[in-house]
Amino acid sequence: MTAVQDRPRADAGTRRRVERPKPSRTARLRVAVRIARRQVRRAWVSSLLIMTLIALPIAGMAGVAVMVSSTFATPAERVAVELGKMSAWVEPLWPAESGFWQTPDDPYEYGNASQWGGSDGSSTADLPSDPTSALAPGTEIVPLSFGEERIETVAGNARARAVAGNVSDERFAGAYALVAGRAPSNGGEVLVTPAVLERAGLTIGGTLSLVDGEAFTVTGTFDDATAADADLVVAFFDADRYSPIRSFLPDADIDAERLSALNAAGFGVYARELVLDPPPFDRPFDDFSIPTSAERDLQRELALAAGIGGGGLAAGYMVVMLAGAAFAVSARRQQRALAIAASVGAEPRDLRRIVLFQGAVLGLVAGVLGLAVGVGGAAILMRLLDNGSATSFWGFHVPWLLLLGVLAFAVLVGSASAWLPARAVGKSDTISALRGARRPMTVTAARPLWGSLLIIIGVAVTILSGIAAGAVAISDTIPWDSPLRWLPTVGIVGGPILAQVGILVSGRWLLWLASRLLSRISLAARLASRDAVANGARTVPAFAAIGATVFVGVFAVGMGMMTAEQSARNYGYSAPVGTVVADISTMSDPFLTGEQVQEAVEATDRLFASSGATAIGVVGGEQPLYFAETVADIPTDVQHVMLIAPPRSLVSMDVAGSQGFTYRGSATDNLSVVAPDDLEVAMGVTLSDDQRAAYAAGAVIVVDDRYVTDGRVEVGAWSARDAFEGKMPNNVWSGDEAAEATWERTAPAIRVTAPDQNVVAAVAPATAAEWGIAAVPLRVLATFPEGSEMNSQDRLNALTGSLDTDEYQVSMWRETGPAEAAVWLVPLLAAVAVLVLGASAVALGLARFERRPDDATLAAVGGTPGLRRRIGLWQGLVIAGFGTFAGAAAGILPPIGFWLQSQTGFEPMNLADIPWWLLGALALALPLGIALVNWLVPPREPELTRRNVIA
Repeated sequence: MTAVQDRPRADAGTRRRVERPKPSRTARLRVAVRIARRQVRRAWVSSLLIMTLIALPIAGMAGVAVMVSSTFATPAERVAVELGKMSAWVEPLWPAESGFWQTPDDPYEYGNASQWGGSDGSSTADLPSDPTSALAPGTEIVPLSFGEERIETVAGNARARAVAGNVSDERFAGAYALVAGRAPSNGGEVLVTPAVLERAGLTIGGTLSLVDGEAFTVTGTFDDATAADADLVVAFFDADRYSPIRSFLPDADIDAERLSALNAAGFGVYARELVLDPPPFDRPFDDFSIPTSAERDLQRELALAAGIGGGGLAAGYMVVMLAGAAFAVSARRQQRALAIAASVGAEPRDLRRIVLFQGAVLGLVAGVLGLAVGVGGAAILMRLLDNGSATSFWGFHVPWLLLLGVLAFAVLVGSASAWLPARAVGKSDTISALRGARRPMTVTAARPLWGSLLIIIGVAVTILSGIAAGAVAISDTIPWDSPLRWLPTVGIVGGPILAQVGILVSGRWLLWLASRLLSRISLAARLASRDAVANGARTVPAFAAIGATVFVGVFAVGMGMMTAEQSARNYGYSAPVGTVVADISTMSDPFLTGEQVQEAVEATDRLFASSGATAIGVVGGEQPLYFAETVADIPTDVQHVMLIAPPRSLVSMDVAGSQGFTYRGSATDNLSVVAPDDLEVAMGVTLSDDQRAAYAAGAVIVVDDRYVTDGRVEVGAWSARDAFEGKMPNNVWSGDEAAEATWERTAPAIRVTAPDQNVVAAVAPATAAEWGIAAVPLRVLATFPEGSEMNSQDRLNALTGSLDTDEYQVSMWRETGPAEAAVWLVPLLAAVAVLVLGASAVALGLARFERRPDDATLAAVGGTPGLRRRIGLWQGLVIAGFGTFAGAAAGILPPIGFWLQSQTGFEPMNLADIPWWLLGALALALPLGIALVNWLVPPREPELTRRNVIA
C-alpha cells in the first residue's frame, strides 16, 4: 500500500528572506572606463594615431597662446622697463593751468578741460620746465632727455636713438645698465650699445663721429631694455641735450592728490604706485569710454582666446574627421570584444560609453602631451626669436586658464571623434558580432535627399547673398548699423559651408554612385570603390577633412588674387618700376626757397652719381600747398597751373548709382615739368624726333586720355590761394563752382602710353617759364645697375635723412610696384598641399590596415600583387579626388559671392583675375599625385587567415 505524504511547509514567519542588493549608480560607469582603458592599451597603434592627430593642433594652440601671452606686458614688467628702480617720472606735456588731465596709469591718454587728447589751439603757451614746485620739497630728480642722431658708420651713416643723461645710475637697473667701460664724465664722451661699435667699426676709447661734425669719445657700452641687439643707441652726458626733459624721481610718493597737482602744472606722470594699483578715475566726458589698463589687458586676453578658439574649431573639424575615421576602424576591430560584453549583460548605452570613454581618454592624454610640447616648443622658439629687447617678449607667460580650456577642448575633440563609431556600436547585432559576420552595406534615400537639399540651399544662399550685398552697398536708406549691412556677407561665407556639409551628409551616396560608374572601368576600380562605400564611416570623414582644407585654400586663392589684382590696378606708382626716388620736401616753413631746393638737388645728384647711377632725372612742378597752415601763408603772386578736364570726362553727382571712377595721379596737381633728356628716367617713355621737337616747342605730353580733345589739351591758371581753398575745377565731378581763371589756353597734346609711373602730364622747362609756372625740382630719380646696393631698400633706409638740413628733408625709396602675389600664394599652396597629403596619408593608411583580411582573401583566390597595388591607386583617386573636388567646388563659391557684391562699386572685382588653371591643377594634380604614391608603395604581404563571414 502506498501513500502520498505532503511536504511540510515551513512557517512563513521563520522563512529566510533574501533581499536583492541595490545596484550601484556608478558600477556601469566604472566598468565602462576600465574596459575603455584596456582597449586603448590593447589597440595601441590606432590609439597612437588618434592621439597624434589630436595632439598636433593642441600643441600649436598651446604654443601660440604662450607666445602671444608673452608679448602682453604685466604692470610690473611695464614699470620695470619704463622706470627701472625709480619711483616715477614727470614730463611736461601741456601748458600750466590749462586744465590738463591724464589717466592715472598712462600719461599719454590725456586731454585738457575742453577736449580729449590732442590740441585745439589752447595749448600754444610754453610748456613748463621745472616740476619742483609741484613736488614735495627736497625731492631728488635724475633728468634724462631723448632724441635722434645720425652717426658715421663704416658703410656711410645711420640713424641712432639717443638718450642724454646718467643712464649708468644703478637706480635705472631694469631700464638701462652699464655693460662695459665707464660712464661719461663730460660732454665730450658717450656711451653706445654694442651694435654701434660694430656698425661704426670702433672699440671702447675710439671716437664716434656724428654727421653734423661733432665727435665723442666712447667710454663704454650700455644696454637699453627697449632696444634690440641690432639697434643703434647712444647715451650722452648732458641731460639737457634734447627737449623736453623727463625728470625721474628715485624716491617719491605719488598719490592721486600729487598727480592732480602735477597735472595742473602741465606735467604728465608715470608712477609705480599708480600703475601697479591705479586709483578710480572719473571720465572727463560722458561720450568717451576710457578703458583702464586692466580692461585693455582683459580685452587682449579675450581677443587671444577668441583667436585660439576660432583656429581650434577649424583644426578640430579636421581632427574629428580623421580621428573619427580611425575610431571607426578601431571600433570594428573591437567588435568581438564588445559583443562579449553585450552577451554578459552590457546594454547598448554601455557599449556606447566604452567607445566614448576611449575618445575622452585619448583626448585627455593627447591634450596633456600637446600642452607639454606646445609650451616647450614656445620656450624654444621664443629663445630663437629673442632679439634682445625686453619688449619683444616681456616674460614667459603661461596662460593657465586658457590652457585649461585647450585641454578641455582636446577631451571634447576626442569624444566627438568617437561619437559616430559609438553610435554605430550601440546598434550592432551581438550574435553576428560574436560570429565575426558583417552586414552588406545598404544606401538609404534619406541622407542623399537631405544632403542634396543642403547643397542646393548653400549655393542659392551664396548667390542671393552676393546680389543682396551689392544692393545694400549702394543703398542710402538702410541704416549703417542695421543687420542688413552685414548679414549678406555672412551668407556669402556661410552658404558654401552649408553646401560642404551637404556633400558630407550625402557622401556615402555619392561614393555609391561613383562605384557604379567605376565598376565598369576595371576590377581594381570596382573593388576600390566598393571598399569605399562599404567603409563609409572611414572614407567619408577622410574626404571631408581633405575637402575642408582645399575649401580654405581655394577660397583664399580666389579672394586673394582678385583683391591683389584689384589693388594692382589702383596702385599709385611714384616712378617707373625699379627707379630710386628722392623726394624733397620742406622741414618747417610752408615753402622752400629756390636756393634751398637747388642745394638739395645738387646734394642728391652727387650721392646718386657717386653710388653708380646709370641715369639721373628730375621731376619738377609747383611747390605743394598742403604744407601751408592758412591761406595767409601763401604769397599773393603765386599761381596754380593745371590741365582742365573737358565736360565729357566729368561724372555727374546726380546720376543714380554713380559711385565714382578711377583717374591717374592727382586730379588737380596734374602738370609736371620735365626736361626732354629726363623723360625716359621720369616717365619711362622715349620720344621720336618729331615728338621731341614738338615738346620743346610747347606741346604737352599726356598720359591720361581724359584731358585730350581733338589732339589738344586745355590749360588754366588760378591763384594759389584759390587753389588752397578749393576754388578751382576738381576735374572729377561736373557742376562744381570754381573761381575765375587767371588765364586759359590750349596746347598740342602728345599722347603716350606710360601707365606705371606718376606723371599725368608734362611740359618742358621753357614752356613752364613761358606760362609763368613757378616750378622747382620736387623729385630726383635715378636708375642703378643690377646688383647695386642702391637697389636695396635697407640701404635707402639707411641713407634717408643723411641729406636732411634744418630747412629741407630728402626721403628715398625704390619703386617696386605692387606686391607680388607669389609672396603669400606659394606658402599658402604649400600649406594646403601638406595638409591634404597628411589627411590622405592617414585615410589611405587606415584603408590599407582595414583591407588586410580582404587582401588575404584576394590573394587566396589568385589576386596578384599588381592588382592589389592598382586597388591602392584607385583608393587614392577616390578618397583624395572626392575631397579635392568637394573642397574646390565649395571654396570657389565665396569668391563668386564677393564678386557679385562688388559689381555695384566703381572698381569691381574681376573673376578673370582668379587663376583658374592653378585651381584646376590643384584639384587634379593632388589626387593624381597621392594615388601615384599609393600605387608606388607596395602593400604588405597578406597573411592567409580566417575570412569574416558576410551575413
